[in-house]
Amino acid sequence: MKLSQLPIDAPFNEGQRAWLSGFFAGMHAHMIQSASLLTQADGRIINILYGSQTGSAEAVANDAATVAKGYGLKPIVKSMDEIDAGALTTIDYLLIITSTYGEGEMPDNAQMLWDSIRSEAMPRLAGLKYSVLALGDTSYDLFCQAGIDWDNKLAELGATRIYERTDCDVDYEEPAERWITAVIPHMAGESTTIITEKDHRSSDKPEYHRKNPFPGTLLINRLLTDASSSKEIRHYEISIAGSGLSYEAGDALCVVPTNCPKLVADVIKAIGCKGDEDVPVNGDLILFEAALRTHFEIKAPSKELVEEIATRSGDQALNGIIESGDKQKLADYLWGRDTLDLLVQLPICEFTAAEFIALLKPLQHRAYSISSSGKKYPQAVHLTVASVRYDSYGRQHKGVCSTFLADLVDAEANIRCFFTPNKVFRVPENDNLPIIMVGPGTGIAPFRAFLQEREFRKASGKNWLFFGDRNAATDYIYRDELESLQNSGLLTRLDLAFSRDQEAKIYVQDRMHEQGAELYLWLEQGGYFFVCGDAYKMAKDVDQALHAIIAKHGKLSEQQAIDYVNQLKKDKRYVRDVY
Repeated sequence: MKLSQLPIDAPFNEGQRAWLSGFFAGMHAHMIQSASLLTQADGRIINILYGSQTGSAEAVANDAATVAKGYGLKPIVKSMDEIDAGALTTIDYLLIITSTYGEGEMPDNAQMLWDSIRSEAMPRLAGLKYSVLALGDTSYDLFCQAGIDWDNKLAELGATRIYERTDCDVDYEEPAERWITAVIPHMAGESTTIITEKDHRSSDKPEYHRKNPFPGTLLINRLLTDASSSKEIRHYEISIAGSGLSYEAGDALCVVPTNCPKLVADVIKAIGCKGDEDVPVNGDLILFEAALRTHFEIKAPSKELVEEIATRSGDQALNGIIESGDKQKLADYLWGRDTLDLLVQLPICEFTAAEFIALLKPLQHRAYSISSSGKKYPQAVHLTVASVRYDSYGRQHKGVCSTFLADLVDAEANIRCFFTPNKVFRVPENDNLPIIMVGPGTGIAPFRAFLQEREFRKASGKNWLFFGDRNAATDYIYRDELESLQNSGLLTRLDLAFSRDQEAKIYVQDRMHEQGAELYLWLEQGGYFFVCGDAYKMAKDVDQALHAIIAKHGKLSEQQAIDYVNQLKKDKRYVRDVY
């Protein structure tokens, strides 16, 4: 019953009844107005779409949704491959959170929606209000390009930018949090009352994470390739006992390395310093040598450092390239060179310690696909890592993290690490479904974990692995394990492609073509198709092979094959972990 409908008869007289009627009517109107303020945002749906290759954008999207609920909003979080472009015409409020993959490309789960939204048939989005958060890495020329493209395209289609785009570097947490706390009130509207005040960070966040890595201990460092191989691939086992951490097959372990002491010493000498200078790092003063060893990226030069070296050295060739603005020429010039090469080859450029670190980027973690199942190995995590070593410009160069693990870590040294979940790159929940795994070289890592997971779960589904490398005699890593899994029946099929064991090179995509009819049959049986490894050549060749196989053996047109593959992607049955 409404307040204005309450009985106000005796014992009140006529005047009192009139006053009370007005009082209750006014109170009722006030309550309606207050309720409207409280529920205005509660009835407002905001859509949060994420484009994510490794899971970071998805995590930020869920954080944004938690904050939105605190403002009474109704957030709907979806992967970009879970929505059609036409649905955008029915949306009023939209948040786009996307990473950039490769050289300015869309993440895998965003590509189909992006292709649709930039087509000529895409209708106007005049009623849409939006904002974009872009995740990227400033070491790439096309920094945050995917987010920039989304921002520009939505504006071009007539949508209203309700809050300016924020571009985040690899340390994205703080700027992402600032964007969330700023954009959500705009989405809610200024007159909205906050229903609850919540910290959007998960209350069950583990003790060890990106900002507080776990000090793992090295249990095993074993060479997998033959000593005569042209490659050096190693197997590592790292203890996480006592961490309270857990992981799933398909996740990544992020390792925080330290720089090679010799490289640090050579850089210090090249810029004319001694290493015992005090420099500011995170509000504290520490020795310059320690800062370079543990806090800053000194192998790959930042753009700012390259430009400053060019200016101080006066080198005409480098300055000419920079002034031309030709990014490809600059990339070609820097190919094979690191910071020390530039300092030694262009020696007229001394720096003070403080000047030098001001031009450096923070030393970042490196993410590696885990090669073990957390169910089989709950107290340890396995990695399969190729050590990067090459000669260039008269000296040996080494990968920062791969040789940190290979050369600098022993049983006494800690490996600072944390996990990055990949919720899409997972063994199917249905243990009866077949899986096809394509992972040459170190791309085998997550599939070793997948096979352990299937074995642990006693899954009845068929398992097929395409693996290869250069030479079988020297590069057939995990051979004994794979042959044992074959003999046990767990590994249903194993197709090998060792490219240099014969005159005509054979790759995993060639083996796919050879077994195309069977591969298509497995897909028709509900099979999942996984790819891990090199993004720039292998993954593209495998993708082309998959389309061709589906067209040929499914008797489909080129467009029908594209639609078939797109449906696999939407169903999360075609998933890639590529780098």
